[in-house]
Amino acid sequence: MSEPTQKYSITMPRDVAEAARARGGPSGLSAYVAAAVARQIERDNLNDLIAVAEAEHGPITDDEIQTRRDALLRAREQQGIAGLSMA
Repeated sequence: MSEPTQKYSITMPRDVAEAARARGGPSGLSAYVAAAVARQIERDNLNDLIAVAEAEHGPITDDEIQTRRDALLRAREQQGIAGLSMA
């Protein structure tokens, strides 16, 4: 069962609305905008978590971020290699 919906009126620049409508495809503008807003809420929530973590443990350094990015890249590469050998 899907979540209940409600109709809202929003204002946005015409070029943004037209681009969103074009990308919305068969799902339509409303679904596209709802997905974009949901992603923004996720980002806001992550920023809140980062702020709490930094308040408790100190700021995250660029080196720490790069270390995590490198680990993620290696994991993705390994999954790609594993995925090919399983085919």
